[in-house]
Amino acid sequence: MVISPRSMTKSPVALAREALDLGQNGLPLYGSARSRHDFTLAQLFAMLVLRQFFKTDYRGIVQLLEDLPRLRQTLSLKKVPHFTTLQKAQQRFEKRGFGRHCSTLLASAPPNWV
Repeated sequence: MVISPRSMTKSPVALAREALDLGQNGLPLYGSARSRHDFTLAQLFAMLVLRQFFKTDYRGIVQLLEDLPRLRQTLSLKKVPHFTTLQKAQQRFEKRGFGRHCSTLLASAPPNWV
């Protein structure tokens, strides 16, 4: 998947939108046909990008998602995941080679953006 440079912002909502769009265009809808389908891979990807953006741990991004309804709305989250859901998603993304897309998206940002 090729990431095209777009106008960068300091807005976490704009980043969430871009990461979600990137995930929707480059990832399957769900990791497994038998999964619970609580969160799409694109939503998980976007939450992990936001975790890097905020430079926080898994519990921290879960708390931010609980506190920031606009982010939840942007990601179309019906509920906030447990922090272990994000930990496991990160491991699966890295195992499948998707983890580099998170880093690539943030690496293309200006230094003062992240």
